Amino acid sequence: MRIVELETVRTPTHPNLLFVRLRDDEGVVGLGEAFNGVAAVDAYLHETAADVLFAAPDVSPELCAQRLTPYMGFQGAGAETRGNGAIDLALWDLLGKKAGLPLTRLLGGPVRTPMPIYNTCAGSGYIRDAARQSSDNWGLPSEQAPQDLEDLDAFLHRPGELARSLWDEGVRGMKIWPFDLEAERTHGTEISVEALAHCIGIVEAVRAEVGLEMSLMIELHGLWHRPAAEKIIEALVPYQPYWIEDPLRSDATDAFARLAASTDLPIATGETCVGRRGFKPLLESGAVDVATVDIAWTGGLTEARKVATLADSYAVPIAPHDCTGPVTLACSAHLLSSQPNGLVQETVRAFLRTWYRELVEGVPVVEDGLIHLGDAPGHGVSLRDDLPTGTWVSRVSSHGSG
Repeated sequence: MRIVELETVRTPTHPNLLFVRLRDDEGVVGLGEAFNGVAAVDAYLHETAADVLFAAPDVSPELCAQRLTPYMGFQGAGAETRGNGAIDLALWDLLGKKAGLPLTRLLGGPVRTPMPIYNTCAGSGYIRDAARQSSDNWGLPSEQAPQDLEDLDAFLHRPGELARSLWDEGVRGMKIWPFDLEAERTHGTEISVEALAHCIGIVEAVRAEVGLEMSLMIELHGLWHRPAAEKIIEALVPYQPYWIEDPLRSDATDAFARLAASTDLPIATGETCVGRRGFKPLLESGAVDVATVDIAWTGGLTEARKVATLADSYAVPIAPHDCTGPVTLACSAHLLSSQPNGLVQETVRAFLRTWYRELVEGVPVVEDGLIHLGDAPGHGVSLRDDLPTGTWVSRVSSHGSG
């Protein structure tokens, strides 16, 4: 399989997202995706990665994962790693199309399907414009979606109403991050009694409305230092969260181990870990109960399935992170379905019902709390022919720029 053209597509609908299309010498096209800081990723793909792809007479995901690993920066999810992840997803899509098989089959076949989902309570404009995980990039308020899909605003101000809305749709898991604003104020060093009570009140309102049967994930975004994180987790114990996600930075391995030893609540982490070597110290420490690998940020499906196998060897389930784009969601669901330690898939209903459908077709169907994979070859997602006005397409071929 020889790659002869690399094309990137950026759209004003979601400027923090980049699509990558790879075309082989038989005209078959595979679609990949990168999310966050995509201007740097775009430059890397055209200036560096394309030449490596074109030079290989017979490419494969494993070969490209090896040849594209940078000499510097390989331990972080920087532009090179995110670009390599986009290429890897496109190559797997190509393989599936040429084999006539969906990714789940290429990855060994379904272990469990359909898979359960949970809803991350973001709005349609969440992290839309820049690579900042901060409240000034939450997209509040948004004018792009109906009010009933502004789930971030809802969990901050109407948590019980939001929980009921999700429950009535058949969703049995939801993720919220009520503590982030206080972390920004104190740099994660402390949380006052008043602030803690306010945030716990949001959690209490969810439990009062839908009870303990709703799996409630509490996201802390790695913003906290350990003493404050311990105080938050202790206050959450009576509300039995399904997991506490990223209470600390994922590279604070020793602190993670101490934190995990101080609580019986499950700890989830991994979206910002890179590859097997990023996960291994956390898994060895026993600090991780759920591995939330992001398949694109970790370098693609090629590496993510190795992470899944590593986690399985420690008896840890995976729950792929996706609060990003539609290709990543589809590939994550295929990975999840094919792994014996697959647990649950993250989804964002505000994305699925707004800008996803404006950009692509073939996204897996989410219904009654389950994600359903189709039989289309590859991951099944393709760009719409009528992309929004202002979409920027840039391509480079093995015969020169186009």
